[in-house]
Amino acid sequence: MRFTFIDAAKAEFPIQRLCQVLEVSQSGYFAWRSRPACQRQRDDLVLLAHVRSAFRESNGTYGSPRMTCELQDQGLPIGRRRTARLMRENGLKARQKRRFKRTTDSHHAFPIAPNLLEQDFSAERPNQKWNADISYVWTGEGWLYLAVVLDLFARRVVGWAVSDRLHKELALEALRKALAIRRPGEGLTHHADRGSQYCSIEYQAELRKHGIRISMSGKGNCYDNSVVETFFKTLKSELVWRTVFQTRAEARKAIGRYIDGFYNPIRRHSTLDYVSPVQFERLAG
Repeated sequence: MRFTFIDAAKAEFPIQRLCQVLEVSQSGYFAWRSRPACQRQRDDLVLLAHVRSAFRESNGTYGSPRMTCELQDQGLPIGRRRTARLMRENGLKARQKRRFKRTTDSHHAFPIAPNLLEQDFSAERPNQKWNADISYVWTGEGWLYLAVVLDLFARRVVGWAVSDRLHKELALEALRKALAIRRPGEGLTHHADRGSQYCSIEYQAELRKHGIRISMSGKGNCYDNSVVETFFKTLKSELVWRTVFQTRAEARKAIGRYIDGFYNPIRRHSTLDYVSPVQFERLAG
C-alpha cells in the first residue's frame, strides 16, 4: 500500500522524500515498480477503462451502484466493492446534489382540486398517474422556466416546455405535448401543486376535455409533489449546476439533450432497479 501511495503522489513530491516519510527504501520502491503486474491488476486496468468510459458517458453522474449495473450489463465480471474501489482510487466521484428551492404562486382565486394521490406515487401501468411541476434555470439572459410532466409508472418525462416567462401557457404547452405523444385513455390522474398555472381555468379545462382526473397537493406540503421535484434535483445536479449558460437558447438545447437523449432512454434510475425509464416501460411490455 505504501508503494502504491508513492506511485500516486510522485508527480507532486520527490520520490526520495516520500520514501523517507513512509519509511521505505527507494530500492524497494523501484523493485516493486519493475515487477510484472499480476492477473488481478491487469484485469483492473481493463475494467478501469470501461469505468472511465461509462463515467464520461454519464457526464460524471454515476456512482458505484449505477456504474456496477452498467458494467454488468456489458457482460463484465465486477461487483459493487470492486467498482467503488476503482472509482475511489482514480478520483471518479459522482456529482453531489444540492438542496432544491421551489416557489409556487398559490395566492389566487382559482378552484383547488382534492389530493387524490395522497403521496401514493406507485403506478401499475403507463398513463395511470402523471405528475407536473415548474422549475427554473439561470442563464446570462435571465431566468428560463421549465415545465415538465412525468409519468409516475417509469418516472419518464412525457412532456416538457421552456419559456422566459412564468405563465399558464408554459404549463399548457408541456401538457399538450404529453397528450399528443402518449394519447392516454381513461383512468389517468394528473397531479400538480396549487400554483396558478395548474389551477387556471384553461389548464383544468384541458384536463377535463380529455377525461383526466385532477389532483392537487395539500397546502404547503412539499412531499405531495416529491417525485417531480426529485427529477428537478437530478437535472440540476447533473446538468444545470455544472454548466454556465450564456443564453436561454443554449440552456434549452442542453435541457432537451439531457431529457430526450440521456434521462429518458439511458440514465439508470434507482427506483426502477437501475434501468432507464424507456427500458422499464419496454420491459413491462
